[in-house]
Amino acid sequence: MLKLALLLTTVALPLSAGEIWVTNEKDDTISVIDVDTLEVTRTIPTGERPRGITFSQDFSRVYICASDSDTVQVMDPTTGEVLYDLPSGEDPEQFVLHPDDRHLYIANEDDAVTTVVDTQTRTVVAQINVGIEPEGMAVSPDGKVAITTSETTNMAHWIDTATQKLFANTLVDSRPRHAEFAAGGQELWVSSEIGGTVTVFNTADQTEKGKIRFEINGVNADLIQPVGFEFTPDEATAFVALGPSNHVAVVNAKTLQVESYILVGRRVWHMAFSPDHTKLFTTNGVSGDVTVIDVASRQAIKSIKVGRFPWGAAMRPTKG
Repeated sequence: MLKLALLLTTVALPLSAGEIWVTNEKDDTISVIDVDTLEVTRTIPTGERPRGITFSQDFSRVYICASDSDTVQVMDPTTGEVLYDLPSGEDPEQFVLHPDDRHLYIANEDDAVTTVVDTQTRTVVAQINVGIEPEGMAVSPDGKVAITTSETTNMAHWIDTATQKLFANTLVDSRPRHAEFAAGGQELWVSSEIGGTVTVFNTADQTEKGKIRFEINGVNADLIQPVGFEFTPDEATAFVALGPSNHVAVVNAKTLQVESYILVGRRVWHMAFSPDHTKLFTTNGVSGDVTVIDVASRQAIKSIKVGRFPWGAAMRPTKG
């Protein structure tokens, strides 16, 4: 029995292998990276200027914001075939899939609206007026609240998903780009690119709870521009992409203090974890590559060349 156990241990495959899908907005492609080999295995054509990217809950479909094609493309991730387009409004930039796995909330930058699309009927069910140049999108874990951030109005807009209407607007610092719910839905985090901060709100009453600021030795403050961020599964740590500073900040999500900085590629935009959360992959727009970060050591371990101006990133688990 001992020999059998040792044999099974030796030949056992990883519980979950996976891929990182990266949108290349200047090449109109997606680069697919194997998380084990850390190599690009496929390059898939898309519509014009792909940016936001997300998967259905069962990972059988991938949604892509083809911004300059004014559509959301729905792709079979196995074959890379675009199955059909969804109506999205003009210039879809970012979106979020509701926990019902059916409704997409899409930020339409040129129209100052949030479009809600039913992915099953492939129809627009609502268009909600928000601020100027909406970009960031988030939805609460219970699905009751959606958030749109508007870059020019400098606001987070709070949407009741039952009525598809705004119920609050909160000011943030200049040019908000990304939003995520945290602390089991009790907090909302919003990054402000030009303001150089991340603002944390209490979701119960939309009041400001705290603000995170960043300072990197030898880097001009004007270059420290927070954009995308990701939380570890226990929500104890946030990794924040700091744009043209070429660094990712490691933030204690409880104390809101920066613990360290990680040097990555040029103009880091967004990130995605590997399925086991041991690696973090950053999209570096200007250098046209992806930096792989070892989460445990908080060190960059590899740079992977992808297409021109990589922007969005999403994880897809695959069988070992």
